[in-house]
Amino acid sequence: MLSLPIVALVALWAFVTGYVVGDFFELRQASTLYEQVAAPATALAIEVRHERRVSAIQLSSAAEQTDGLPEARGQTDKAVADFIRHTTSLETTSVLDPALGAAISEVSLQAEKLRTIRGDVDGRTVNRLQAVQAFSNITDAVYRLQDQVVTVSEIGLYQQAVGLQRISHAQDLLSREDALISGATLAGALTHAEYEAMEVLAPNRRLLLSEGVAALDDELSGPFRTLVVSPGYRGLVALEVEIVDESKLPYDRKAWQSLADAFSSTTDRFLTSRGALLNERTDAAAGGIIAQIIIAGGLGLAAILGAVILSAKLGRKLAAELGHLRMTALELAEVRLPQVVERLRRGETVDVKADAPPIPTTGTTLEITDVARAFSTVQSTAVEAAVGEARLRHGFNRVFRNLARRNQSLVHRQLTQLDSMQRKTSEPEVLEDLYRLDHLTTRMRRQSEGLIILSGATAGRTWRNPVPLLDVVRAAVAEVEDYKRINVLPMPDAKLTGTATADVTHLLAELLENATVFSPPTTPVSVRGGIAGRGFVVEVEDRGLGLQVRECEAINERLASPPAFDVADSEQLGLFVVSQLAARHGIKVTLNRSPFGGTTAVVFIPQTVLTAAEEVSAATAYE
Repeated sequence: MLSLPIVALVALWAFVTGYVVGDFFELRQASTLYEQVAAPATALAIEVRHERRVSAIQLSSAAEQTDGLPEARGQTDKAVADFIRHTTSLETTSVLDPALGAAISEVSLQAEKLRTIRGDVDGRTVNRLQAVQAFSNITDAVYRLQDQVVTVSEIGLYQQAVGLQRISHAQDLLSREDALISGATLAGALTHAEYEAMEVLAPNRRLLLSEGVAALDDELSGPFRTLVVSPGYRGLVALEVEIVDESKLPYDRKAWQSLADAFSSTTDRFLTSRGALLNERTDAAAGGIIAQIIIAGGLGLAAILGAVILSAKLGRKLAAELGHLRMTALELAEVRLPQVVERLRRGETVDVKADAPPIPTTGTTLEITDVARAFSTVQSTAVEAAVGEARLRHGFNRVFRNLARRNQSLVHRQLTQLDSMQRKTSEPEVLEDLYRLDHLTTRMRRQSEGLIILSGATAGRTWRNPVPLLDVVRAAVAEVEDYKRINVLPMPDAKLTGTATADVTHLLAELLENATVFSPPTTPVSVRGGIAGRGFVVEVEDRGLGLQVRECEAINERLASPPAFDVADSEQLGLFVVSQLAARHGIKVTLNRSPFGGTTAVVFIPQTVLTAAEEVSAATAYE
């Protein structure tokens, strides 16, 4: 109730202020990109254009080195260094996006080729057109970078830079024409490839210039509109047309140089002045945005503070009541309910009214009181549901145990009858059938004992005297259907206590059953044992396909910490029985990868369920 109007006011203030601040940051980003990226890139393009022209003259001259070439190269190297220094600064990298970063990397990559280009020029292994094109790859990368800068800058003022960018690109194409014509003037003629290049460069330059001037507003485009209608520019265009149409250098070759130099210098001066004017507009817009931030942010913040102060008194009261409710709910969720559930798991009786009393309320706010009552209802319902589930689980366990006990009694009687029948007959075929039936009955007894274990009770079979571990392993083998595949290797002398014999036999039988079921019927299953430092280790190894790493880790975790029995999880009852029996006697069972590609089950039997040899001898002698 209190927060809704305040949140609405804060949201409105944040929207207005954020909108204005967003413009400011966009303006700051655009200004940073212009100062740290666009300006150094433009300077680099100018120096590359100058070196390109001097290099073209060098290739056309018979002299070993043209005057001004070392100075031009030095200025280009300085421009490259400045570009790298500005574009790799922390201020620049903080506003770059992936596309702009890729464009900067492309310029740097092209600039690294300057050494190769200069080597080709000095060695005269390239012609004028190839050299001009090589240098032009650098300027093309620069103009692609500047196009990307303009795309990133969403401020309306910087969108005017599109026109200036196209004019600058047109200036670069004129520089390429000038490099070709200046070199050809020394050589005496243009090559056929250079004429074809001029046929592309000249119309593209004029198109870029006209589009750039058209994209500017009246104030920015004024000087350029005057320039394109000047007699000097018309003469330059006429010379371009003459070169392209007649495929030869103009009659007055000096006229080209003077017109091109005059147009280039004037265009560069206009580009510089228009760029400065664009920056002045940006600075003025920044001042207006800052004023809007102060007004919108200040008034909105004052309104928010007033709303907070007016609601503080009522807020304290609600906060106290909610705090009490919160502590009570946390105690319910973290202490009381977990204690009740744990008692139910242990089988203790729980009184819902006594163990889950209603949550006390001290506040007067109706809504908070209703919430407290709702928590009390949830608590009572949860406890009643847990009690019902515990009763249902105990009922299932009793059903399992009763059915298993009855079945176990019948199986014991059947085993006794089979033993009597085996003693009375001597026919081999009848004995073999009786032995198979005896083996089947033994497996049935194990299944009955499994149900008893699932119910939480003991299997019922016990031994008074210690039993050798080798006999325990053999008894487990006898309870497996495919027992003929199991190979029991000799083991050291060790004996189990009588109370643990039945459970260990059942545990090993479950592991042996899994080993035979999940391995090819033609492969053996090996059982070996040995004395460990604090007990005895039995290994059951098969040669099946084995388990995945994650599946093996999950099974080992369940074997180490047996979960509560879930009726829905009936596909791995054997592993659940193994985990329960292992936890009952402190036995540790782990599954590992077998060297044969299958699975090895390692059963560590602690010393607490083993009997020393001398104790066993004394007990036997006493009996």
